[in-house]
Amino acid sequence: MKTIFLSDAHLQGPGYEGRENLMLFFEHLRGRGGEEKGGQACSALTLDHLVIAGDFFDFWFARRHRIYPGFEPVVDRLAALKREGVRISLCEGNHDFFLTDYFTRRLGMEVYPEWAEWCVDGLRILVSHGDTVDQGNRRYLLLRRFLRGPLARWLQKTLPLGLLWRAARYSSQMSKKMTAESRERLAHLMDDFALRKFAEGYDAVILGHCHKASLRVVSADGREKTFVTLGDWITHDSYLLLDQGRFTLRRFPPR
Repeated sequence: MKTIFLSDAHLQGPGYEGRENLMLFFEHLRGRGGEEKGGQACSALTLDHLVIAGDFFDFWFARRHRIYPGFEPVVDRLAALKREGVRISLCEGNHDFFLTDYFTRRLGMEVYPEWAEWCVDGLRILVSHGDTVDQGNRRYLLLRRFLRGPLARWLQKTLPLGLLWRAARYSSQMSKKMTAESRERLAHLMDDFALRKFAEGYDAVILGHCHKASLRVVSADGREKTFVTLGDWITHDSYLLLDQGRFTLRRFPPR
């Protein structure tokens, strides 16, 4: 099994500066059922499972199977990978939620509102965007609850698209402001969180949200435990590869 984890692309549309490199990375990926494409075959990375750990989009809405046109190329590429046999899982973040209607019901992909757990190669793995690790940020937690509540969902389905677009941008900016804190402090909170999860029996904890690319291995209960923060596709272009029970944090293109 080969699994790739990534997060925090914060896609905004065609003008987004990191979109081109992300699309190049996705073109570099292949499912085991995918056709080899000429000279790209030798450099392609074949995988079984792609996990997107939140904030893939800087905002998200869909209505009657319509999505923002600027997102269509990357969503089409995800659908193509699924047709090639790649299992695709998305954890919702603090910028992209209500993903189930489109990605699960239309495309058949897995969506996790917060926590996802898998056993891979004998490892018990916990994955999340990580925006709820800081339980002391009550203002953000209240905003999060509202944005995922029935009123916000009703507004998403009924507002004119132009107004909905502006509301989505505003909620995105609000979320950024309320989760703005030093990466060092947030990474420290996440580190403590991972240690608690290791004590509960998890072998790996993988989080996004803090935009810091880091991999740390500790020893607990006589086993090696791995804690990863995935970085982003804004400054790091980073992803995590799990291959035959071994984690490696990489960048694309390789530096």
